[in-house]
Amino acid sequence: MPQTILNHILEQLQSLELSELQQLDQAVQDYLTHQEQAAKTAAFHQSLITSGLVRKIKKNSGKQSIRRQLLEIPGEPLSRTVVEERR
Repeated sequence: MPQTILNHILEQLQSLELSELQQLDQAVQDYLTHQEQAAKTAAFHQSLITSGLVRKIKKNSGKQSIRRQLLEIPGEPLSRTVVEERR
C-alpha cells in the first residue's frame, strides 16, 4: 500500500466517532483473521502437495449441499426387493 493511501486513511480516522472506530476495529480484526486462516490453509495444501499425499487441491465450488427430504414409499424396503430379485 502506498504511503499516501495509508496517510489518507489515518487522517480519516480523526473524523470517526467511537462507535464507528469500534466497527472499524471489528472489521479489521475479521479481515485479519480471515487472511491468517487463508494463509494457514494454503500452507497446509502446499505441504500436502509437496509431501506427495495429493496431486491437486480441488477448489470448493461454493455451492452448499442441498438437504433433500426423504420420501415415504409404501411397501417393502427397496433393498429387500433387490435382494429377493437377485436370488
